[in-house]
Amino acid sequence: MAVSKRFLSLLQFQLAQFADRPDVTSLVVYVAEAGQGEAPHLVPVGQWPLANRALPALALDNPLSGAAELRRWLPLRDQGVLLGALRVDTLQLPWPEPLRQRLQAVALCLTEGLCLDLEQQRMQQQLTAQREQLGVLLHQLRNPLAALRTFGQLLLRRLDGDERNRTLVEGLLQEEQQLQRYVEAISHLEGGALVAAQGQEPTPLLLPPSLGGPTGQPLEALLAPLVQRAAATASLQARPWHSPDQLPPWQGDSGAVAEILANLLENAFRYSPAGTAVGLQCQARPSGGWRLVVWDAGPPIAAEERERIFVRGARGQRGAELPGTGLGLALARDLAHALGGSLELASSPAALDPDLPAEGNAFSLELPGPAAPAP
Repeated sequence: MAVSKRFLSLLQFQLAQFADRPDVTSLVVYVAEAGQGEAPHLVPVGQWPLANRALPALALDNPLSGAAELRRWLPLRDQGVLLGALRVDTLQLPWPEPLRQRLQAVALCLTEGLCLDLEQQRMQQQLTAQREQLGVLLHQLRNPLAALRTFGQLLLRRLDGDERNRTLVEGLLQEEQQLQRYVEAISHLEGGALVAAQGQEPTPLLLPPSLGGPTGQPLEALLAPLVQRAAATASLQARPWHSPDQLPPWQGDSGAVAEILANLLENAFRYSPAGTAVGLQCQARPSGGWRLVVWDAGPPIAAEERERIFVRGARGQRGAELPGTGLGLALARDLAHALGGSLELASSPAALDPDLPAEGNAFSLELPGPAAPAP
């Protein structure tokens, strides 16, 4: 097995501590390696004191203990698997008890180091294989997306004058563009370029940059297809849908706002019972900002879960048996904070507006007003 530079540094540090033992003349660390078509053998990877001569590899069936009268071998073994060996040459046998304990501790430390090296190599191989598979999937995914775009554009030409169906096809094309943005964003994840909330460390990764939008982009253009999709979903599920009276003329990172609302609407349709109403409300605020409310008339989320559902990986009782990762609301709140706003779960829709249902759930996204002009 190949060993890392970190293990070699650990090895040299562990062996060099025997410089105060004149009764120890030589220490050599070997690792087990299986050659192609050959029996496994031990390959030397480090020695003390340092010497210019190279040590030969040894076959495992070699009578190691008989190589020298004052030489002993300590196996580096993990759960019955031989990972290597520590060769010890001394001036006397048996070893004094302090020396024996010290050598055993070094052998244990080197064994743990080899185990960590093996685990790192295994994970690196697995990660490389997953990246290759992801690359193939992304390459293959582009073909059906291109076909959807082509067929949609052809269908759009044939619907000239049919405004009702033309709107549906335009919605399909917009969704295809969004999928294409996701594909491109995933393909750029190799470089690790992700957007983090302002003022925070890069740890809470949010959205790839290609899923955001330039500052000042109109929000209305991105919300219109979301509203159309919600209306179509409600129609298919035979449930009431309440569209907003107006779309906010807000400008900023509209791509991030659209991602938040898309997540909230998807949750509303997924977790509220069939037949219950779902709606989106947009309210202008006196400060110049906007409050966007996604609400449903389903059973309210339990009070003890209202904050926990915003924790990464946590899920509420209603969605425990449904597929999901428990990341959507956490990412949505992080995005809202990065925008300078907030995302909260109200006690009921009516608590935000008396015209909304008295029972249900309402997620309120507060967007800041325009920045004050510089003096």
